[in-house]
Amino acid sequence: MSYYRLVRVSEQRGQGGLRVLTIGHSNHSIEHLLELLTFHAVQVVADVRSSPYSKYATQFDRESLAEALRGAGFQYVYLGSELGGRPRGDAYYDAAGHVLYGRVVESPGFRKGLARLEEGLRRYTVAALCAEEDPSGCHRRLLVGRVLDERGIAVDHIRGDGRLQTEAELAAAEPRSNQLSLFDEINAPWKSVPSVSQRKRQSSSSLF
Repeated sequence: MSYYRLVRVSEQRGQGGLRVLTIGHSNHSIEHLLELLTFHAVQVVADVRSSPYSKYATQFDRESLAEALRGAGFQYVYLGSELGGRPRGDAYYDAAGHVLYGRVVESPGFRKGLARLEEGLRRYTVAALCAEEDPSGCHRRLLVGRVLDERGIAVDHIRGDGRLQTEAELAAAEPRSNQLSLFDEINAPWKSVPSVSQRKRQSSSSLF
């Protein structure tokens, strides 16, 4: 990937040197995803999709993805049941179908998944995978990444062109209209950007 203008940031930062990467598979080829992971020295992919299947990018269906990753030397863990953006249960949604993140983080399942992810970060270079290339409105950033950031763990985002964006850089690059004032941020409900529907969750892997 010599054509990438940004040099890979491989050193870990954050509390105790912990860092999590995030990545979205988008409609990339499986080869491109593997290339991105290799370039950023990822060892484990933690799949945080509630429904790890795609109608238009079937190469990223759970079983196909896991096989391709393991064949290329990566490890795969499914954490979508615990850390997915579409939890089961009406209590986690408002009337318009937005996920209420404040309720999600208090659930036993989310806490269990977060603990597993943090343990993995102490042992491996981990990339949390979801579908969207742009992490701006994705739950891997707004939910999982925010909680990890608040716990002192650095969050960096692998973009589809190979760039690595820190959370601070991503926030600074957002349009001013999307940036809340301190007063607005305190009073704004913490919830998913889009209205989403619930989907059946899958069982987890046991790597960490």
